[in-house]
Amino acid sequence: MAKRVTQKTMSYSEASAELEGILARMRSKELGIDELSGAVRRAQELIAICRAHLQDVGNELQKITDQRE
Repeated sequence: MAKRVTQKTMSYSEASAELEGILARMRSKELGIDELSGAVRRAQELIAICRAHLQDVGNELQKITDQRE
């Protein structure tokens, strides 16, 4: 079984690319019904990782703009 990576070890780009791959497999009907629930669960994990990265960047940008004011 592949090691699941978290936000601390997976970049936004990596998570986004993996998510795109899952979506492509869904669109092309490569995923069987048995794989679908696992793929959806993994997609949710990847979305959470992307959101956390975006939140971190937003917080950092807020700090920078607050310092400039």
